[in-house]
Amino acid sequence: MAAPVVAFLLSALLPLSCSQWSDQLAWLYNRQGTDHASALADAAASTCPDVCDCPPTFPVAMYCDGRGLAAVPSVPSHIKYLYLQNNAITAVPDSALANATSLVWLMLHHNQLTSEAIGAKAFLKLEALERLYLQHNNLTSVPANLPRSLKELRINHNKIEKVTVADLEGMDNLSLLYLHDNAIADVGTSLKTLKSLMMLDISSNKLTKVPDSLPEQLHQLYMEHNSIRSLPESFLTALTHLQYVRMAHNQLTDTGVPANAFNVSGLVELDLSFNRLERIPSVSTSLQHLYLQANQIKEFTLGSFCTFTDVSSFSRLQTLRLDGNELSQEDIPSDSSLCLRLASAIDV
Repeated sequence: MAAPVVAFLLSALLPLSCSQWSDQLAWLYNRQGTDHASALADAAASTCPDVCDCPPTFPVAMYCDGRGLAAVPSVPSHIKYLYLQNNAITAVPDSALANATSLVWLMLHHNQLTSEAIGAKAFLKLEALERLYLQHNNLTSVPANLPRSLKELRINHNKIEKVTVADLEGMDNLSLLYLHDNAIADVGTSLKTLKSLMMLDISSNKLTKVPDSLPEQLHQLYMEHNSIRSLPESFLTALTHLQYVRMAHNQLTDTGVPANAFNVSGLVELDLSFNRLERIPSVSTSLQHLYLQANQIKEFTLGSFCTFTDVSSFSRLQTLRLDGNELSQEDIPSDSSLCLRLASAIDV
């Protein structure tokens, strides 16, 4: 009987012993994992340029902003987020980012870059890049061979005079495009192919007309501070997703605005302030914010907001600015409260 008893005791103790061994060795496995992560951080830190910071807690980021740099430093291949803004960088040669193929964000704003000093292949290998910030430089054209992976491009506050089809060709992922504060007179049909573009800011340029063939997915269109005098006959017909249109500080007149140009149901906000309008244009009852201040409007036409009024048919306007026109409080019809029942105040 002794042999079976011994066998039973061994079989009972064996799992416990294995469990104990596992617990005793757990610290070693955990230590190895910690050491591995630490080794990776140390390796990343060892390749980080002295003039930059590569935090061990965020080893895929490289902070070189505001360091007085005149050139792009060497960028390790594992870096995904590169901050080079607020320096004095004058050039990005073809070789500068050749090793930085993992970049997702590249911040080069507030430098001294010129178009001639950016290599034709400088961004060619950045196939994962999603955000490129180039605002506040001295660029006169859009850099060549921008990555087709871009989702956001900021190239505002430069000296760009035109945008060509080739500049933006193949950018099917681009959703945000900042072109404001340049010297652009025309963009031709370069925007049409931007299938994913949701926001376009082309304000403070030298446009004399609305860009041709705007992308159909646009949600926000900003064209303030240009010299636009008139609108196309079917300005917003195809832009069924458009919600925000800002055209303040242009030269729009009544003859340049086709009837019902803004009477589209999707609009939420329309800014036509600081133009030369003499009449209130017709707008959809779904519009919520309308800015018409500083025009030459002489008459308050309630029909511009409501063709008829009943329990279910009335304007959803919450904001109506008409100050700076040739109107007074007495010009507002007494029955306007029925049509404009959601407006908190009407500024005249």
